[in-house]
Parts: sequence; C-alpha cells; structure tokens
Amino acid sequence: MSERLQPATLAELAAVIAGSEGTFEIVGQGSKRGFGRPLQTEHTLDLSRLSGVSLYEPEELVMSAAAGTPLREIEARLVAHNQMLAFEPPDLGPLYGQPAGQATLGGIIACNLSGPRRVKVGAARDFILGCTVVNGSGEVVKAGGRVVKNVTGYDLSKLMTGSFGTLAVLADATIKVLPAPESSRTLCIAGLDDAAAAVLMNKALGGAQDISAAAYLPAGIAVQTTLGSEATTLLRLEGTAISVDHRLGKLEEEAGGKSRVLGEGDAGSLWRSIRDAAFFAEDRGEALWRLSVPPAAGPAVARELGGGVRYFYDWGGGLIWVGLPAAGDGGAANLRAAMAPIGGHVTLVRAPAALRAAIDVFQPMDAALAALTRRVKESFDPLKRFNPGRMYRDV
Repeated sequence: MSERLQPATLAELAAVIAGSEGTFEIVGQGSKRGFGRPLQTEHTLDLSRLSGVSLYEPEELVMSAAAGTPLREIEARLVAHNQMLAFEPPDLGPLYGQPAGQATLGGIIACNLSGPRRVKVGAARDFILGCTVVNGSGEVVKAGGRVVKNVTGYDLSKLMTGSFGTLAVLADATIKVLPAPESSRTLCIAGLDDAAAAVLMNKALGGAQDISAAAYLPAGIAVQTTLGSEATTLLRLEGTAISVDHRLGKLEEEAGGKSRVLGEGDAGSLWRSIRDAAFFAEDRGEALWRLSVPPAAGPAVARELGGGVRYFYDWGGGLIWVGLPAAGDGGAANLRAAMAPIGGHVTLVRAPAALRAAIDVFQPMDAALAALTRRVKESFDPLKRFNPGRMYRDV
C-alpha cells in the first residue's frame, strides 16, 4: 500500500516532492482514478487539503483557486454573481462508482474535460490563464498571469491542461469565467436517423442562429430520458430572452420535422446527463469509449459499430460516446480500424483495470510524436515520478 501524503500549502507540496524518493500517484478527491492506465506507486500525493479560492474578481471575469478546490465550491461562487465556467466541465465521478460532486479544479484541468458548450466557446485549455506547478525536483514554477494575452513563447499553462498529472503537480490555476446566459431553450427534433441528424446539427452549428450545443440521442439512449422512445436531436440556444425567442422561431423553421421546445428547467438535467455521459453510469462493467471525429463522419463510424451498440453524439457529432463489452480488447481494434480512414482519435474512459493495463487507453502516437512527448516529460519530470505510465506505458 502506498504512503499517503497530504500537503496543505505550496511550500509543503514542494518540500514533500523534494524530500521524498519514489513515485507519486496524484489525486484530488479521486473521482477520476479509473481514467487512464492503472498505477503502482510508492506514494499517493493527496491534494485535497490544497484547497480554496484565492482570488475572484467578477468584474474582470477571472478567478484563481488551488488545485484541490472542489468544483462545486467554485461554481457556487460563480452562480452568486451570475457567472459560469463556460466550458461546462463534466462530473465523471458516477461513471466510476463515485458520488457526484467530487470533481476538483486540478482534475478538470489535468484531464482537459469540457462539456456540450465546447463547440461554441472552446475547451478547458482555452480558459486557463496561468498556473503554479511543482516539477519533479521539487521546484516551484509559475506561468501565465491574470489576463488573456500574457504569454510569449512556451505556454506552460496549456501544456499542463490534458497532461493527466504526468508532467508536474498543479498547485493552483487562474481561469477565465464568463457571464451566465439570461435564457436557455432547447429544440428537440424526434425521429431522425444518424445521417439526417448529422446534417441538421452541422447546418445549425454553421448557421445564423448561434446554437451553443448540439447532441443526438439514438432511441436506445433517448428511452432513458423523459424524451420518449424515439431518437432525438437536441439543439440548444442561449443568450438574452428576446434573442433566444427570436432565434428559436427561426431554428424551428429551419429544422422542420416533429419538434418541441424544452425550457431551461426541463433541459438542464438532460444536458447534464449528456455532459456527464450519465447514460452509462449504471453498467460499470463495460468498456466506455470517447471517439473524437469530424462531425459529419459520425454516422459512418456508427455503421461500423453494428447493431445493438449503445452510443450517442455530442459536439454536433464530433464526440461519440460508445459502450462496448469489456471482453477481449474491449473493442479497441475495431474502433481504431473504423476511425483510421477518417482521422480523429479514440480514448478508453472507463474499463476494468486489467483491460486498461493491457491496451492503449489513449490514441497511440507515431514515433516522432512519442519522441517529442518523452522529451517534454523529461524536462519536467526526468525521473518519471508523477503518475508513471498513466497515459502511455513507455512515456
């Protein structure tokens, strides 16, 4: 069993890393420990005591917080000022059998997690302005600042985002926040197949009505919601009330078909389920995959999956969540073969530990990219102390 270390300040964090030998598993509340390859380390570096909002200036749309700060605490502060994390960070804890509401700021940044609004505003890495990290030698490194245009050259903050804790230990981060929309309405179009839904979503995303999210729930997923038993395409509009009402009328004309409108209250839980892939939370024995594809290519990939497979689209078809039996390779070879002609990448989000240890969890890299990744890793963590092998076996 690994030794659990719980620093409460930046100085303690640096001292723990400098004064300890061996490898570290880095955790906040542990809500996403099942994401990535399984680890065997000498120490568990628990950042849950490294918590709290250190700066919040609503007028400047900026907030700084320690890595272990629960996301629910950050969002509560923002709601009080009618603001939000615009990239809609998902809560993946229930996918791994953890309680909802355990996500931390550090975990969201480390995994670069973004929800349905990504198609409009960008990913988590687009909202990080600066950070403080501790490298493998126990040195404190600060990067970025409190404004958007604060980087010349190497953007450490964005490099940390999506590194899954393999480069350095994130101590705190400064993020950009945005005003929350005054109104939100969701148009639901029932009965479309994958191909027709993809066409509609791409048209809407490129159209004049400025939708903030687009998703498609096949019949097997829609039946788990209040939408009914028909496949449903969802288009979300946000903004001022008068603007949303006007654009909604135009969108209904453009969409045609059998449609109805959900208000913010009814649609809120539905978009949270899409954000969190909650449709797969109960069957934790299956392999759960995320496929990032060109939005128009989704139906072709779905056809390759064959019948009886549970899946749904987010990001206008650019993100496909797929649940497959965890036997054998969990469907890895077939998925990557289906993706090869169209590009994109495949990530195993959840599976039994034995499967995650046996196959590539993240998209395999070519030789040149793998060599570059090793050099970056060595510049921050030359002894490979942080989350060793969580992303790739040999990096």
